[in-house]
Amino acid sequence: QPNVCAMQQVKGSDKKYFTNCKQWYHRKICGKPTVITYECCPGYEKISGEKGCPAGMTQELRPKNEIEGPGSFTFFEILDALVSNVNIELLNALHYHMVDQRLTSEELKHGSVFTSMYQDSTVHIHHYKNGIITVNCARLIKPDQHATNGIVHVVDRVITATSSDLQVMIDIEDDLETLRTAMAAAGLTTMLEGEDQYTIFAPTNEAFNKIPAETLTRILGDPVALKDLLKNHIIKHIHCAESIVSGTPMETLQGTVLEVGCDGEQMTLNGKAIVTLKDKLGTNGVIHYINELLIPDSAKTLLELAEGSTVSTATKFFVDAGLSSRLTGSEALTMLAPLNEAFKGSETMSPDFRKLLTNHILKDQLSSKSLYHGQELETLGGLKLRVFVYRNNLCIENSCIAAHDKVGRHASMFTVDKVLVPPMGTIMDVLKADNRFSMLVGAIQTAGMTELLNQQGALTFFAPTDMAFREMPQAERSRLLRNPQQLSSVLRLHVADGVLVSGGISSHIRLLSLQGEKLELNMRNYTIYVNKVPVVEADLMATNGVVHAVPPGFDKDPHKASLVNSGRRTKKQ
Repeated sequence: QPNVCAMQQVKGSDKKYFTNCKQWYHRKICGKPTVITYECCPGYEKISGEKGCPAGMTQELRPKNEIEGPGSFTFFEILDALVSNVNIELLNALHYHMVDQRLTSEELKHGSVFTSMYQDSTVHIHHYKNGIITVNCARLIKPDQHATNGIVHVVDRVITATSSDLQVMIDIEDDLETLRTAMAAAGLTTMLEGEDQYTIFAPTNEAFNKIPAETLTRILGDPVALKDLLKNHIIKHIHCAESIVSGTPMETLQGTVLEVGCDGEQMTLNGKAIVTLKDKLGTNGVIHYINELLIPDSAKTLLELAEGSTVSTATKFFVDAGLSSRLTGSEALTMLAPLNEAFKGSETMSPDFRKLLTNHILKDQLSSKSLYHGQELETLGGLKLRVFVYRNNLCIENSCIAAHDKVGRHASMFTVDKVLVPPMGTIMDVLKADNRFSMLVGAIQTAGMTELLNQQGALTFFAPTDMAFREMPQAERSRLLRNPQQLSSVLRLHVADGVLVSGGISSHIRLLSLQGEKLELNMRNYTIYVNKVPVVEADLMATNGVVHAVPPGFDKDPHKASLVNSGRRTKKQ
């Protein structure tokens, strides 16, 4: 039907939103379902007996005879009916809703300011990308109601005058006393007195009182952390509560992103309904009061970065190990914090485990983006850890980065996928210390490869377990173990140049063994498969490489002489 527009009304409320194809809110406003109704489009009205809304509105704009003559006006009409007996206060309010020129909704440009007909006060227009238009944060519900001498835009509340800048508003509000003190200490007061427009999520005294006193004292005494904290509550430009119909990411002056959303009538920050008062409009911005402090990572200690996150188990272990002073101080450090699921629950606070935790803390504050392949990182425990950069992963020894860095005031936190196992010896040392490889150690010595596996370098060794030897026919095993040349050839099939930990193995990788044959590697269900055989245990770290324990059946080609291939032939017989 002509000139009929869709209108969405939030179920259970009187909130209505005109909608078109560019501004469709997916049948939800602030998370609440809407009902679609159809009304005359702005500027049109029904005529009895005719379909749709064929007529342009032509009534005269005339509240209580105050608007006379041929002039054109724009009137932001309050949704509730105007009373007939107009007193002086209401008359002033009506004049504040009026602009002495004819302005359609298209002419209400984002950020424009118009002078009202009441004491030359200003009204601030914001025309948001989602189609919402506000005037002094009041939302236009029905724009463009044309009259013979002007135009009416229906708004959802009485428009209040603005006369003070943001800093003055903070200065006179008792509930923002702590914020006022903090802004002065950080030297940010002049910023809020200028012409640039801001949205401030202003933490109340209650918000500051909620955090531990020692944390508040530390931040207030640290100008860098304090400035970061306060800038984390300020967003460029004016964002009225009525402009939010779903979650919207907004960057703060500090550089973090806040998810500004809504849940019914509640405005939310990062999904939490902590806004207690909305739309306190100033001449250069708007203030929304919040009852919870938004502390950015850049103002936190290492311990604060880790608390309440996916590394809470690791955090508890660090504290139990007596490392709290290192995690709360001003020392430049980087903590490697394993995810909760990396702990199997069997770790106890033994001296060895305490030492292991000190090797999860690196000297210097690092960024994972600046790490490079082959780099060595020194730990508080005095060890050197190697960095491995793969196409699909960034790893430090056997543990790989599992989330974005958290960068604190003095220290950083890398979330890693495994408990880190520092290398404690060469490949030969690793094999000798593990009773699964006793037969392999003897074979290496017979083959004259001890020096190769002891010298400095970077090797990946798919090490056959004793079971691989035992599954060979006894006569064949005896012949092989007495033949150094053949034994060397077979063992070199199991060794490749470079260090490849499990985190560096993607869907399909080929390695060239020292013997010259290609090894096919895959990762399925967190298990490495080499030539289609699952690795028994991965990532036994050594100073000159890494060992992966493999069972029988390593070689795909049954015609090649291989320790593990011999075991496969035994199965077939």
